Amino acid sequence: MTTTVRKQAATGALNGLALGDALGYPTEFNDVPSILAKYGPWREMELPTPALVTDDTQMTLALGRGLRAVMDRGVLEPEAMAEAVRQEFIAWNRSPENNRAPGNTCLRACGLLERPDRPWQDASQIHSKGCGANMRVAPIGLIPGLSDEQRAGAAQLQAALTHGHPTALAASDLTAHAVRLLAQGTEPTGLVGLLRSYAYENRTRYHDHWLGDLWTRSQDPTPTHFIARGWDECLEILDRLQKAVRSPSPETDPCLATGEGWIAEEALATGLLCFLLFLDEPLTALRRAACTSGDSDSIACLAGAFAGAYVGADAWPAEWADRIEYRGDLMALGALWDA
Repeated sequence: MTTTVRKQAATGALNGLALGDALGYPTEFNDVPSILAKYGPWREMELPTPALVTDDTQMTLALGRGLRAVMDRGVLEPEAMAEAVRQEFIAWNRSPENNRAPGNTCLRACGLLERPDRPWQDASQIHSKGCGANMRVAPIGLIPGLSDEQRAGAAQLQAALTHGHPTALAASDLTAHAVRLLAQGTEPTGLVGLLRSYAYENRTRYHDHWLGDLWTRSQDPTPTHFIARGWDECLEILDRLQKAVRSPSPETDPCLATGEGWIAEEALATGLLCFLLFLDEPLTALRRAACTSGDSDSIACLAGAFAGAYVGADAWPAEWADRIEYRGDLMALGALWDA
């Protein structure tokens, strides 16, 4: 705990997430040759002016506000969390600032969440495993004092409010777990192995206390069968990540090794790969993530969250961090959880 406070892991992770988001915002939907032609060598990419973010950061802040509201009143538990985060997601969906090419799954689900007569499970897009599920989950890995069950359940619940596919749930759980391990000072060289072990341990665990009857919206015969599908897909992508880390190729588009990041498990793996390729160079990790052929802003925001959680607030130069959109909101949540 002392280490986390000293390095300000929460502040570092939230700022890193937003910086990666802003760096990848202009490059999303472009292939690598087009990015290089427009912005020059990828190792020299500069933060845009103004440093605007996307729905990735906006929804991260919405989740963070919802979690803060629940925990200001007491213990983090499913019913209160679902209601608080639902309200924040609805507010985000209605906001005029929600004009940064948000994902269709989030828009569709948030519209359905407005129906007060229906359980949130009816709004969940049960067949979607888009990266919107875990691009925003970092706060759950940063809040101090949660039990392992709370962290896993909350990570999966926030995903399921919009993305109900079991792989979206498992990838969000893994992403929050990775952020937590790095914030606590876990050695990154052993991280992929720890995540694989975590996936195996949780492969058949359905968090019914947090998810309710969500699984019944799928075609699976049991909740165990439902959730195991998600963990198995995550284990497959972690195998690909392990191979990429063992044979690093920093100048090659990371998407070629672990996928383009449009779906949750690929966003996790490719964001982690960028971080692991440049452990001692957080800005280089962000630049590599932003210069990718896939969902560059989501890949870079996850790479930034991992790097910031591990290194802390000092990972990011002031001339970048001071310019990021929503700087005050990011700093307020970071200070709360670093305290």
